[in-house]
Amino acid sequence: MPILTEKQNYFRLLDGEVPEYVPQMIFGMPMGPPEIFPMFGGWDGIKYDLFGVPYVTEKNANYGGMPQSGVFILDDITKWRDVIKRPKVLDEIDWQLCADRDLANWDPNTINNSMVSIGNGYFQMLGSFMGFENGLIACVEEPEEVKALLNFLLEMNLELLKKSLFYYKPETFGMGDDIAAERSPFVSLEMFLDIFEPIWRKTIEPALDAGIYCEHHNCGKLDEFIPYIVDEGFCAWNPAQPANDLVTIKEKFKGKLAICGGFDGNGPVCYPETPEEDVRAYVRQVLDELAPGGGYAFGGYVMGAPDDPQTITRMGWIQDEFEKRRYDYYK
Repeated sequence: MPILTEKQNYFRLLDGEVPEYVPQMIFGMPMGPPEIFPMFGGWDGIKYDLFGVPYVTEKNANYGGMPQSGVFILDDITKWRDVIKRPKVLDEIDWQLCADRDLANWDPNTINNSMVSIGNGYFQMLGSFMGFENGLIACVEEPEEVKALLNFLLEMNLELLKKSLFYYKPETFGMGDDIAAERSPFVSLEMFLDIFEPIWRKTIEPALDAGIYCEHHNCGKLDEFIPYIVDEGFCAWNPAQPANDLVTIKEKFKGKLAICGGFDGNGPVCYPETPEEDVRAYVRQVLDELAPGGGYAFGGYVMGAPDDPQTITRMGWIQDEFEKRRYDYYK
């Protein structure tokens, strides 16, 4: 029987050590006032973020919240100061009251380790304000205005993070910014280093100063950005999709960056015609490639409606095969 709990085992991974058994990727339960850190997802209709961007959900995307298509609050990056304002709730909220309320029933020993996150990242926020196309055009035509907007968001995020660290005492910090598609990043390395990387680096500083684990979320293929993510101080990256050269990244940054995920949940595992044994074989393949030697947390999933019997069945196959294999790698 394992000696370490799921949480202890996962933190051993984040410490750069070989776990007792293959950890399962933990997203954690974001800590911080829900008035400021709304959980987008699991609801019907429209919700608005702190800046007035409307979000909708879609059943086939697991009810994950996405900016409403074609509805933008900003159409000219040079006019962002007239549109993007400091949310009033930031000056009205009683942080101590919220922390006492939110932590009353929190069990620090559960697998959902306490995490504070900033929600959507900077590239994503730019897209939610203006749309991806207009946001990318702004990065080319008015990079200094884009930087000014992102620095405005940075100052707000630093304020929120410092207060969350003080009142909620989280054990991990999570920052995401989906800046890549399946085949390549949305921006060049030059543009990344000029506009986005400095903002990421500054955002993580309070968490590093507090000595807590820092995890980075980024979908898509971004091999060329990984060295900078590690240098910024992040010790884990999810969902580490297979479009990246994960084996090489894992070996290159062994002990410094944990690969969390490494699973293609949009591929054959979610096809109705894929038989059970092929799904289970894929789980074994992922584990055999990435688990040996540590530095990896499994993150198997199936993209689809969460109440679809096909999704439920396939998730059951994946989890069952993982449980059968996870204790065999580090004996």
